[in-house]
Amino acid sequence: MEGALRPLVVVGAALAVTVAVGYAVDKSLQAVDARHPETPLWHLLRRCRVPLQVVICAAVLRGGYRAAHVVHGHLTAVGEGLALVLIAATAWLTVRVAAAITDSTYARYAVVSRDVAKIRRLRTQSTLIQRVFTAIVGVIAVASMLFSFPEMRTLGASMLASAGIIGIVAGVAAQSTLGNLFAGLQIAFGDMVRIGDTVVVDGEWGTVEEITLTYLSVRTWDERRITMPVSYFTSKPFENWTRGDPQMTGTVFLHVDPATPLDAMRKRLHEILEQAAEWDRRAWNLVVIDSTPTTMQLRALVTAKDAGDLFDLRCIVRERLIEWLRDEHPYALPRVSTADAPGAPMSD
Repeated sequence: MEGALRPLVVVGAALAVTVAVGYAVDKSLQAVDARHPETPLWHLLRRCRVPLQVVICAAVLRGGYRAAHVVHGHLTAVGEGLALVLIAATAWLTVRVAAAITDSTYARYAVVSRDVAKIRRLRTQSTLIQRVFTAIVGVIAVASMLFSFPEMRTLGASMLASAGIIGIVAGVAAQSTLGNLFAGLQIAFGDMVRIGDTVVVDGEWGTVEEITLTYLSVRTWDERRITMPVSYFTSKPFENWTRGDPQMTGTVFLHVDPATPLDAMRKRLHEILEQAAEWDRRAWNLVVIDSTPTTMQLRALVTAKDAGDLFDLRCIVRERLIEWLRDEHPYALPRVSTADAPGAPMSD
């Protein structure tokens, strides 16, 4: 009976210590967060409660499992299993703490800074750094798990002896992957494209939604997602409409009859812009840029604070000007003449 109770006592004690320490740490972080609401670090660290409890529980059981008088044949297996759980939980906790610190740094900077471009750059860099750190911690954790077995240590020595040849073969086989990996780091620290930037790639206009070490996701205006390798942005030209100053200038082209009253049309254009919230009041004009035997081409120039507002403003201007021509000056709309010109000889 005593032999059966010992494992239950050890497990119960470990769970009690885990719950008590986890509760104390969580309450401490909650109290510090209440005293320092200006920084989100303490609130974000509370997300680490579960991995912390797993680490504590695994560590307590790893240290006291021998006292449970487990059957000798299973003693080694239980110890190795607890060691694997402890390594995995420690890696999980490390990644969570690093993520909390990174997110806290970004959140504090986003609150105090008014430079949208710098905020997007920091967000991109912090995201990629966090992914790199997670990958490194994962590799170290897996390696630690493997080398915790004596058999794997012997295998590891043999693998290290041929690491040079394997590295060359892997490098040749993974050229594309390695190229994207370095391209991702170049994008993160080269500041050529950031999360939230408005870009045009392969004729598609959209917003950069996600950047990883290997691919980049662009969300188009019609809510499609274009996934592209990050090496594309380091090897081919692309348009970045929000790099630096996001303000943009756009044009609206119209074909009208040569009899169109240009002064009245300029006045109407200005009235339309004054009523449009999308216009940033930097510049506007209306000029004739071309003519054909039957029409003349007008160009209305407008400005807006970013690409989204510019697109909406161009649509508004085009629609209102056509409505004005239709209602006030219908003769100014292009038309196809089917009658003979005055004074032209009659055809037989």
